[in-house]
Amino acid sequence: MESTASRPFAHLHCHSHYSLLDGASSIDRLVGRAAELGMNALAITDHGNLHGALEFYNKAKKAGLNPIIGYEAYIAPGSRFQKDAGSQKEASYHLTLLARDRTGFANLLQLATKAYLEGFYFKPRIDREILESHAEGLVCLSGCLSSEFSRSLIGSSREQQESLNQGRQVAGWFQKVFGDRYFIEVQDNGLDIQRQVTDAAIDISRELGVPPVATCDCHYVNREDAEAQDILLCVNTGRYRNDASRMRMDSTEFYLKSPAEMYEAFEGHDRDWVAGAVGRSQEIADSVSIELDLGKRHFPGFDLPAGRTASEELLDLCLQGLRQRYADVPKRWADAPGGTLHQDVMDRLERELGVINTLGFASYFLIVWDFVRHARDRDIPASARGSGVGALVAYALYLSHVCPLEYDLLFERFLDVNRLEAPDIDIDFCKERRGEVIDYVKQKYGEANVAQIGTFGTLAARAAIRDVGRALGMAIPQVDKIVSLVPDQLGISLAEATAPGSQLAEACEADPQTRELVDLAGRIEGLARNVGTHAAAVVIADRPLVEYVPLQRVTGKEEVITQWSMGDVERAGLMKMDFLGLRYLTIVSKTIEIIERTQGKRLDPLLFPLEDAETFALLCRGETKGIFQLESGGIRDLLQRMKPDHFRDIVAVNALYRPGPLEGGMVDDYVAVKHGRQQAEYPHPVMKEVLEETHGVMVYQEQVMRILERLGGIELSKAYT
Repeated sequence: MESTASRPFAHLHCHSHYSLLDGASSIDRLVGRAAELGMNALAITDHGNLHGALEFYNKAKKAGLNPIIGYEAYIAPGSRFQKDAGSQKEASYHLTLLARDRTGFANLLQLATKAYLEGFYFKPRIDREILESHAEGLVCLSGCLSSEFSRSLIGSSREQQESLNQGRQVAGWFQKVFGDRYFIEVQDNGLDIQRQVTDAAIDISRELGVPPVATCDCHYVNREDAEAQDILLCVNTGRYRNDASRMRMDSTEFYLKSPAEMYEAFEGHDRDWVAGAVGRSQEIADSVSIELDLGKRHFPGFDLPAGRTASEELLDLCLQGLRQRYADVPKRWADAPGGTLHQDVMDRLERELGVINTLGFASYFLIVWDFVRHARDRDIPASARGSGVGALVAYALYLSHVCPLEYDLLFERFLDVNRLEAPDIDIDFCKERRGEVIDYVKQKYGEANVAQIGTFGTLAARAAIRDVGRALGMAIPQVDKIVSLVPDQLGISLAEATAPGSQLAEACEADPQTRELVDLAGRIEGLARNVGTHAAAVVIADRPLVEYVPLQRVTGKEEVITQWSMGDVERAGLMKMDFLGLRYLTIVSKTIEIIERTQGKRLDPLLFPLEDAETFALLCRGETKGIFQLESGGIRDLLQRMKPDHFRDIVAVNALYRPGPLEGGMVDDYVAVKHGRQQAEYPHPVMKEVLEETHGVMVYQEQVMRILERLGGIELSKAYT
C-alpha cells in the first residue's frame, strides 16, 4: 500500500450508525479501518446529531487517530423558526461542520442542541443566524449534493455563467462568515451528477479564492457493505427493496476509501488540482486539535448554611437520622436509648464518611438526601435499591430502609477509595408521582441544568430479522417462522444462533432466501435504530447542560434528553441519578390510602413485623401474584419448595432465583439443608460463621467478600474486585 505521506488524505465526511438507519457502520469498524489504512486522523459527521461524538473521540484516541468531531447539519432555507415548507427536501439543506478546537466543539454542542429544541421540522435544523453566532472554532465545508451550494449548481455549466450566480452568493456568504475556514466540498462516489456539480464548483472556487477539499461521503466501511446500507434505507423509509421509485444510493462507492482510491476517484481532473483538493483534507485534519477535559467533574453544589461545609452538614444529618432510626433499638446504644450511639455504629459511620469525604462526594449525598426528603415530605414513597443499601449513611439519611449492620451489608460493595467513579444510588419512587420529584430537582438546580438521559434502541437478532424480512417483502408468517428458530436467550447474537447444528443454521442451508435474510440481518445487527428516553436516569450539572453535552427532544415528546447515552454522560464528568418509577410502590401507597379512608388508620409498612405467621403461610403456598419480585411462576414454585419461615429466606429466594444458582444446584442444596434432608458442609469454622444463615450455600457477594477477608486476609475493598 502506498504511504499516506506521499499521497496525503484524511476522511472528513463519515457517517456512523448514529446517522440512524442511514449509516451502516459501528464506530469501532470505522476507526479500525482508518487505522488499518495507515491514516492518522478521522472525522465523524452524522446527520443532525452528535450521538456518537464522545464514543468516537475516545475510541479514535485509543487507536492513535486524531479525532475530528463533526456534524452534518441540516440548515433551514430561512429562519429555523419558520416551519411551513411543503416537504422534507424543501425544509433544509445539508452542511458539513467540523470542530477545530475546544471552542468549536462547544459551538457544535450549542448548534446540535438548538437544532432540536428550536428548529426541528422534519429534521433538527439550524439557520444562518445561529450558525453565524456560533462559527468560532468551526471548519465549514460546503456540503454534499443535498447542500444549498451543490443544489444551486445542479444543471449549471461553465457555458451558463448566469446560472452560477446563486452558487456564488451562497459560497460568498459562508466565506464571509468563516473566512479561511470555509472550503468548497467536492465528492465523487461514482455519480454523474456529482461530477457535473464539481465542474461548476471548480469555477466558483477559483473565482472566489475558496479552496476545494475532496471528501467521500462515507456511509459504510467496505464496498461489500453497500447492500446492508441499502437495506437500512428500506427500513428507514418503510419501502421494499424491489421498489423502483424508492430512495437509494446509486453506487457502491460510499465506503471508507484508501488515500490511493481517493486520488483515483478524481483522476479525470488536472493532476495539480487533484493533489491540492485531496491533500487539503489532510491539511484540515492537521489543523484540528480537540483535547476534552474528561477527568473533571461538573457536579452541582449544594446550598449550605453560612460557614458550613458539606462534610459537616452530612455528619450532622447522619447523626440526627441514626438517633431517630435506632430510638427503639437498644443494642445500637452505648447506654440507654437516646444517650450515646454504640461504638460499632460510630466506627462504621466514621469509616464511611471518611471514604465519602476523601472522594469528594459529600455534596452528592446531600443532593440525594434533599430530593428524597422532598418526596417523604409529600408522602411520595421512596426507597433505595442496589449496593447503596449497604451504606449506613444511606440508612441514616432515609434513602434506604434496611439497616446494613443488622444484615451485614458491606459499604465496600458500594464505594471505596480505590474506585473513583461516582456513587450510584438507585431510588425507587411511586411511579405515578416520580415526575413530581424530577420537577423539584429541575426547580432547585435550574431547568437548563437537569435532563433525562437518552438511550439507543439497537437492532437485536430478532428485530434485525424482522426488519430485513419486511424490506425484502417476505410474508410475515414466513419471517415469524425464521424468528422462532432464534433460541430464546437474552442477548443472543445471530452468530450464536447460526452455530453449526442449530435449527437456524439448518434452515439457512436448506433455503437460499432464508440464508440471504439471515446474512443481511447479521450485517445490520447491533446498529442503532432509534433514540429513546432512559427509564430512570437523570443528569444534573453545575451549569447549563448544553455546555457539556448535546441535548434533544424525542419526536412527539416534550422532555429534554441528552444526545449521549448514560456511559458517555458519566464519562463527561456529569452526575447521573436514577429515579426509578415503581408500580408496586404506587400500589402500596394507594392501598394505605384506601385503608386510611375506610378504617381510619394510617399504616406504616416500615413498622410491619417480620415474623408474621400468616404472611409466611401465604408465601409457602406461593400465593404471591402482585408481590414485587415474587410473582413469576418459577419463583412461586421455589417458594413452595423452600417453605420460607424467616425473613432471611425471603431475601435468599430473590438471590437464588437466577440462572447460575438454579443450574448449579445451589437452590437444591439450600432447600435440602433447610429441611434436614442434607447436611451442610463447612471446610473451615469461618465458613460456618459466614454461611450458616444460608444453610452452607454461598448466596451473596457479601459472603464471598467476608470469606476472602477472614480466611485470606484481603481487605474488603479489594475483596470486591
